[in-house]
Amino acid sequence: MDNALQRMMRRQLDAQGWSYGDVARRGGLPRSTVHHLATAERLVRMPQPATLERLAAGLELPLETVRRAAAETCGIYLYAEGEPGASTDPEVATLIASLQQLSAADRQHVAALVDSLLRRGPRPE
Repeated sequence: MDNALQRMMRRQLDAQGWSYGDVARRGGLPRSTVHHLATAERLVRMPQPATLERLAAGLELPLETVRRAAAETCGIYLYAEGEPGASTDPEVATLIASLQQLSAADRQHVAALVDSLLRRGPRPE
């Protein structure tokens, strides 16, 4: 079964008549990275921002289109600005932006902390 990123990539490759190598050259990515993103059943974590930018360039698609497909494939829902559920809280925006600067090990620690806090249940503010 194809995921959102695979479907998006396949549509663009078919429409343009491109290979994985063509996309890799156009975006400045290793061919193996393009192949992995196009064929992996499931992504365990979101690709790095630079990888998504290069993939978007290689596919000649808007970055937001590629980012949303990758996020959906990872099981992440990205809220668009102004969309119901989107946070205008600057602390939330700072936390989200800061996570990408952490190492993989540190992100796992943060995820474990958040998971334990959520399992504890609601707390009075």
